[in-house]
Amino acid sequence: MPGLVCAIVGAGEGLGQALAKKFANQGYNIALISRSLEGSASAIEAVNKIGSYVKHFFADAQNPISIEKAISNIIDEMGEIEVLIYNVRGEFTKCEPLDISYEQLTEVYNTEVVGAFAAAKSVLPQMIKNSKGSVFFSSATAAYRGSKSYSLYSIGKFGLRALSQSLSKAYADKGVHIIHVRLDCDLDVPYMKESYGSKYSPDILADPNDVAESYWLTHLQPKSAWSNEIELRPYTEDWTY
Repeated sequence: MPGLVCAIVGAGEGLGQALAKKFANQGYNIALISRSLEGSASAIEAVNKIGSYVKHFFADAQNPISIEKAISNIIDEMGEIEVLIYNVRGEFTKCEPLDISYEQLTEVYNTEVVGAFAAAKSVLPQMIKNSKGSVFFSSATAAYRGSKSYSLYSIGKFGLRALSQSLSKAYADKGVHIIHVRLDCDLDVPYMKESYGSKYSPDILADPNDVAESYWLTHLQPKSAWSNEIELRPYTEDWTY
């Protein structure tokens, strides 16, 4: 089973599945990291249809040691990871700042920042040694502005962006491409279709497959012209920042 490896932390039926399909179509073996096999079932099925190799590895973003172990197992069983995508999102809970509990704050920090750091820390030494590799952090507009109603989500994404930017400043000159992807949009997935109801239109949502295409094109960027922060939105989106 030799070949390039793309590891995706958080591969559900939406963007995770689309990313798995895109990189599988480009010849990558796919390693999916999530809390349950069921959660990655749609991504596994999609990659199997392409005919690429795919395997699921258990880890919980709340437990950095489990992420380290999963990535270590991937490297042992599948080989070095060339592309790592941290595609995890904390709870999108509506609450004002003073309503946040210490437990919620700890949980979002572990999910958005500690888990992302554990994943990156597990692959960066080898990428630095090889002077190549891409690390993507899926993020949101919340990383750029605080919020009265969704302050918990903003705090987590702010931390993720700071982590991504710090890693990029430290290791880009070692040949590692680190990218913070700001998704300024809702994705066209079943949950969002149901949420929009009669207002649903594919023109106002971002197609996960098109978003995955942008990840791929960013991975292909030459070293002399890297994007370390990119933002994606459908052409109909009203810019919020």
